[in-house]
Amino acid sequence: MNTKLNSFVIANPQECIGCKVCEIACAVAHLDKDAKTAGNFDIPVMPRLYLVKTAEVVMPIQCRHCEDAPCANVCSASAITQIDNKILIDKDKCVGCKTCMITCPFGAIELMPIYKDDKPVMQMVLKAETEEGLVEKQAFTASKCDLCADRTEGPACVQACPQKALELIVPQEKKKQRSIDAANRIAASIKSL
Repeated sequence: MNTKLNSFVIANPQECIGCKVCEIACAVAHLDKDAKTAGNFDIPVMPRLYLVKTAEVVMPIQCRHCEDAPCANVCSASAITQIDNKILIDKDKCVGCKTCMITCPFGAIELMPIYKDDKPVMQMVLKAETEEGLVEKQAFTASKCDLCADRTEGPACVQACPQKALELIVPQEKKKQRSIDAANRIAASIKSL
């Protein structure tokens, strides 16, 4: 039985300055080729986290890799699964129904156009009606944080944040550290009696 809880990235809104470096780092980490600046992108910048700016808060919103993931529970194509303690989307199975996007309680899923070799992937049959008539329609897939599953260094957003406002939360490690900290505080208060 797997008892390891899924990891996730969380932002500290008191530290976030809204610079969007996390968005660029995320987009670059998911490119099929190297890009050193946003100006080197041949396709739209498509991060898997989304900076939210309101009068009260500035912070990126990311997938929490829920233990009982609502997005996976509603996916009729079985495109969303748990692999290596991450909730991942198989873009080859996704049909773009948007049900996961609507269901996510954090608003962490978007529908993104699919590109291959810097060219848009077009749907095989479905056409779109325009003023010019029926034209090929671009294919879309659900997209969300995958904790940079292909990066050995971990999530690019955490590594790139200049304010260190993002943290990779590994629940078991976090709980262990909190227990140690609590024990140390109790021990210190007992010694001071």
